[in-house]
Amino acid sequence: MATGEEDETEKIRRPSGKKTAKKTVKKTAGSAGSVRAGHRESESDGEPPRAGRRVSAPRAMRYAADQLKELLGRAPESVSAVQPTADGWQADVEVLELERVPGTTSVMATYRVVLDKEGELVAYERTRRYTRGQIDRR
Repeated sequence: MATGEEDETEKIRRPSGKKTAKKTVKKTAGSAGSVRAGHRESESDGEPPRAGRRVSAPRAMRYAADQLKELLGRAPESVSAVQPTADGWQADVEVLELERVPGTTSVMATYRVVLDKEGELVAYERTRRYTRGQIDRR
């Protein structure tokens, strides 16, 4: 490892009871230390997406959650929607904003995240705040 680089290991929680995996993230001195960069380095094929090529939906979901976490300083709970757009991807990410007891009264928020075709965050906005135990009525 070069001088000025740190090696961090994070645990990734996988849905449906699968085993927890570990990934290594390299941070260089002077960089923002984007976790997303670690995802690109560790993709299954070992190569980052080519410039101008749209990333897959699962990658877009991970990139949206990772970059929003970096901006908000809070870990997203889930990605509730993802859809392709003409310029990339749009995702709705659920974030715990205020933890309360009991948990059903915790304050949650939905953020709409816009990504370009390569998975870079272009814009985000909070579209909704609600209590965790709230059910949508249409």
